Amino acid sequence: MSRIGKKPIEIPKGVTVTLNGHNLKVKGPKGELEDNFHKSMKIEVKENEIIVTRPNDLKENKALHGLTRALIQNMVQGVTEGYQKNLDIVGVGYRAEMKGTNLLMNIGYSHPIYFMPPEGINIQTPAPTQISVSGIDRQLVGMVASKIRSIRKPEPYKGKGIKYSDEQIQRKAGKTAGK
Repeated sequence: MSRIGKKPIEIPKGVTVTLNGHNLKVKGPKGELEDNFHKSMKIEVKENEIIVTRPNDLKENKALHGLTRALIQNMVQGVTEGYQKNLDIVGVGYRAEMKGTNLLMNIGYSHPIYFMPPEGINIQTPAPTQISVSGIDRQLVGMVASKIRSIRKPEPYKGKGIKYSDEQIQRKAGKTAGK
């Protein structure tokens, strides 16, 4: 069996899990998440844990087994702790600030860039060169952080642009280094 798929998911105190067919709803102190899962996966909610089992050892079911368990684990962790991605802005004069709920960025273009976050996402700027994206849905937090990064990806010569805080930029030597 899948090593990830066969692990039971602990339900912490203060979290309620309701299962209606293949629709799972997880409610916790930070909010509520709901998702539909594949009909071949069997999801059971016991006293304080969730168990995911697969019907057989077909390749598709093996893949879905671990995926389903990981998605449910992310939902439970999201409503209890939440998720956060940090971005850094590198470049002279590059900065970001919050204007109401929108993010205003000056990152080397001739005009400022406004980014409106989707519902359920909280964006903060602890410093003019740092952006913090947080929320309870792991997929949505990652997608929004990726979208902000794609506005001005870091370039390989000076490293200017928007990068993840833990990202290492592969640097290239300029054209004078070859001589």
